[in-house]
Amino acid sequence: MSETLIAAVIQLNSQEIVERNLSRARELAGAAAARGAKLLVLPENFAFMGPESDKRRLAETIGDAAAPIQRALADIARSTETVVIAGGMPTKAADPARPYNTTLVVDADGAVSASYHKLHLFDVDVDDGASYRESRATTAGDEVVVTNVLGFAVGLSICYDLRFPELYRRMAAEGAECFVVPSAFTLTTGRDHWHPLLRARAIESQCYVLAAAQWGRHPGERVTFGHALIADPWGTVVAECPDGEGFALAELDRSRLSRVRRALPCRDHRRF
Repeated sequence: MSETLIAAVIQLNSQEIVERNLSRARELAGAAAARGAKLLVLPENFAFMGPESDKRRLAETIGDAAAPIQRALADIARSTETVVIAGGMPTKAADPARPYNTTLVVDADGAVSASYHKLHLFDVDVDDGASYRESRATTAGDEVVVTNVLGFAVGLSICYDLRFPELYRRMAAEGAECFVVPSAFTLTTGRDHWHPLLRARAIESQCYVLAAAQWGRHPGERVTFGHALIADPWGTVVAECPDGEGFALAELDRSRLSRVRRALPCRDHRRF
C-alpha cells in the first residue's frame, strides 16, 4: 500500500470548443506530471463549457474507447503515466435528452476503472441574477462511489455535491481517505463559500480534499471562481491556484492522515 501520493488539481477556462479544451487539459496535465504528479484531477465541464442542452450531443457511453472525450483522457493518462480523475462530463443515461454529469477515473493504461454520476443537481437562482437549472438537461445519479486510486481510497463527488456533508460522511464511513471535488463554482458563491466548504469537508471527515476548478468567463455570461486547491485532513490549504489556468500540486501522506485522526478521534465519538 502506498504511503504517499503526489496529486495535482487542474484549473481550466473551458469554452464551447471541445478540442481546444482537451488540448489545454493535455498541456497542463503534462506540466503537472513533469513536476511529479501521479494523480491528476480535471474540473467539472473540462471538455465543454456551454449550454446545458448542448451536452446531449456530446454524451458518451462509459468505456467506449473510441469516443472522443474518453479517447483524449486515455491518451493523457498513458502519455503522462498518471491516473486521471476527470470531473463532470456528459455520459449517456436512460433519458437521451438528459445525460448524466459524470466523473471518470482513468488508469495509467487508459482504461476506465470507476465512474460516478453527480447526485445533487444545481437548480439555483444566485444573487448576481443568473439562473441555473441543471436538472432540465441532466439526470441525477443515485450511487455513492469510493474507489482505490494508487493505494488511496478516494471518494468521488462533483461541485454542488460539496454542500451536502452527509455524502462525505457516508464516503468517510466507507473508508475514504481523500475526496475529489471537480467543480465549476460560480463567482458569486465561490467568493463566500468555496474555501469554507472545502475546509469543512476536510476537517469533519479528516480526509484530504482535491478540488479542481473552472476559472473566468465562459459562454452565456457565466463566470466561475477558480482557486483550485488541495486541503489536508486538518483543513489546511496546502496548495492553491491563483487566477488563470494552471494547477496546484501537493503530496498526500497517509502518516499525516493517521496523526490527525489519532490526535483528534472525533470520528470515533459520533453518536448519530
